[in-house]
Amino acid sequence: MPEGPEIRKAADAVEKALQNRKVLDISFAFEALQGYEDLLRGADVTRVDTKGKAMLTRFDNGYTIYSHNQLYGKWMVRNAYNYPNTNRQLRLAIHNEKKSALLYSASDIEVLKDEEVPDHPFIRKIGPDILSEQVTEEEMIERFKSKRFSRRKWTSLLLDQSFVAGLGNYLRSEILFASGIHPSLRPGDTEEDKVEEAARQTIALIQQSYHHKGITVDLDIAERMKSEGKTRNQYRHWVFRRALQPCHICGTKIEKIEAGNRRLYYCPYCQSL
Repeated sequence: MPEGPEIRKAADAVEKALQNRKVLDISFAFEALQGYEDLLRGADVTRVDTKGKAMLTRFDNGYTIYSHNQLYGKWMVRNAYNYPNTNRQLRLAIHNEKKSALLYSASDIEVLKDEEVPDHPFIRKIGPDILSEQVTEEEMIERFKSKRFSRRKWTSLLLDQSFVAGLGNYLRSEILFASGIHPSLRPGDTEEDKVEEAARQTIALIQQSYHHKGITVDLDIAERMKSEGKTRNQYRHWVFRRALQPCHICGTKIEKIEAGNRRLYYCPYCQSL
């Protein structure tokens, strides 16, 4: 499943294609939504927001399309009415005079009045979105230390969308490594300086991944390895998908374990107890 940075990139592409342009045509695959087509034709798209892995396409007539890609959903932006050759099922199509924004394979789509958006079940329970909201390190430290979150294991907390929106499996491994935190710990068990570092790295790595096409390793390391002919999979991350490869910092072999029924990677030396 794509994580927050990938969803924000998709939202950027959709927003660039649709923003401040009149919708000439719109179609929904689901019969329950087809009654909204006449309502949204002729409206302008004002912006495209994200909340974690959900996307909010806003219109100037007071309505918003909520969509969640889930595991298989994919947005494609094309020249107007130029449909791709794909076996995917088209769920939503928004057309203006120049571009078409096409959502394939997603099953979670709703049309809401703007005032209904904050009370949507997913939006209501989700945590702050670092790529769409101003979130400070101090606020992150406070969340880590709060009664609600401090006794949760890091490995489950960093996948909990009510903690921070858009975090997923690769960011979980990368944040723990960059903070020097062993995956068996909880924020309440962790030294103060490492909790502070985790707050900084949570913000920094989400933003770096967004701005640098999913790269979470130090950018100088990535550039050096790229110049040496290494593949993207070899230089993209600090630890994720690097089992048995040497740590970029200390040379220890990266280990892979299961945490919450999902794979997690860490360095036994840099993240020792």
